[in-house]
Amino acid sequence: MRWIVVATLIAATAACNEPNTPPGNAEAPVANGVLPAGPVTNTSEISANALDAEVVALIERTVPGMVIGDVERKEREGRIYLDVEGKRPDGSEVELDVLQEGVGWRLVEVQRDIAWDKAPGPVAAAARAAPGTFTPERVIESTQTDGTVIYELFAPGRTDEPAMEIRVRDGKAEVLGERWQH
Repeated sequence: MRWIVVATLIAATAACNEPNTPPGNAEAPVANGVLPAGPVTNTSEISANALDAEVVALIERTVPGMVIGDVERKEREGRIYLDVEGKRPDGSEVELDVLQEGVGWRLVEVQRDIAWDKAPGPVAAAARAAPGTFTPERVIESTQTDGTVIYELFAPGRTDEPAMEIRVRDGKAEVLGERWQH
């Protein structure tokens, strides 16, 4: 997949709905400086008690002692995910995203909300260097299984999807011009 490094401008949220920005297309590049709408996702709540033993074991291996809270089943672009929210033994919140592969399940990312002032320096610098920067209302730190970390920055008033995503790999931060797959 080709990654285009661009500065993301968040001056007009209406640009997300312009006719030249195909809705639900994760491969669409940034249009008018704003990430396009993400792919259509069908979401349903499921009971934590309904989780397969394999998924529960995967959760326990990933975050030992995690207390499972809400679970959502998400289907997008032919993939099925489980978003498993819960609390670590220390009480901090965590979310695990698990991808169905055939009859099995694979962890794809571990997420947590962080305060913007707790974001790593290279992430803040990349965001500040982008024209039209903003102070994020919400920041999600998503650690991928390969060690890459994606920071999803939500613009004020736009809490449905991140307005900017920054990838950190090998210590280098870059603003992404396309939505991250997971």
